[in-house]
Amino acid sequence: MEIPDIYPATISPAPAPRAGLKWLLIIIAGLFIVIGIFVAVYFIAGNGHSSVRVIRMEGTLSTGDFSTDDSIGSEYVGNQLREAADDPTVSAIVLRVDSPGGSPAAAEEIISDMEYAKTKKPVVVSMGDMATSAAYYVSAHANLIYADPDTLTGAIGVIWTFSDVSGWMNQEGYNVTVVKSGAFKDMGSTSRALSPAEEAYAQQIVNESFDEFITDVTTQRTIARSDIADGRVFRGADALKINLVDRLGNLNDAIEGAQALANAQQQSHQPFPISLNI
Repeated sequence: MEIPDIYPATISPAPAPRAGLKWLLIIIAGLFIVIGIFVAVYFIAGNGHSSVRVIRMEGTLSTGDFSTDDSIGSEYVGNQLREAADDPTVSAIVLRVDSPGGSPAAAEEIISDMEYAKTKKPVVVSMGDMATSAAYYVSAHANLIYADPDTLTGAIGVIWTFSDVSGWMNQEGYNVTVVKSGAFKDMGSTSRALSPAEEAYAQQIVNESFDEFITDVTTQRTIARSDIADGRVFRGADALKINLVDRLGNLNDAIEGAQALANAQQQSHQPFPISLNI
């Protein structure tokens, strides 16, 4: 009797769970995409405060790209305004202002970037402790201005200060010899007082700068020139009475106002500027 060869049974390995894992990953990725679309639509549609960008302008204003504890540069603020303006997830901008002012040139540079931002979306100013002089110059270009009742604002004017320590120098025996190419080259030197011609020239520069400043403010807002020409500061509550600001409120109120402006613009399907009566 022939005994057949006996071979061990062949056992097929269990199929690797690659197909199931692949579909699980596809489903998870699909869910993330759907969630991402809903989030993007939510922000672009301007729903909620999270779509309002708050930019801070705090400290003395100067030209440059910097930010310190007590001063801030026009390029630093301007770059943030332009970035927020171009960001499709931002529906409105709130510029939080807490500044005594600074250089007119810095204010003019920030205003240029603010005007660019306003072509894309509403820009609302929220004033903190202080928004005076050049800081108000910037604020006047917002679509809407909020201030606290005791915010100090206004101080519409220009000042140029010269120091003269020649008396102390004479007392201490210090002598200064100046060799210059023109009569006005050392104007403002602390080693002597201004000459009558220099003082008249300085006054001319201040007057021209002031006229441009106050003309711009009264063009942007309906304000009587006589109410602000003397350069005084106003409490926020009093500033409201003469139209230096639009509403009393804190930062949260300004955020809500900015969102309301954005919603009104979207509903009207019109570019900015739109009416402040919302």
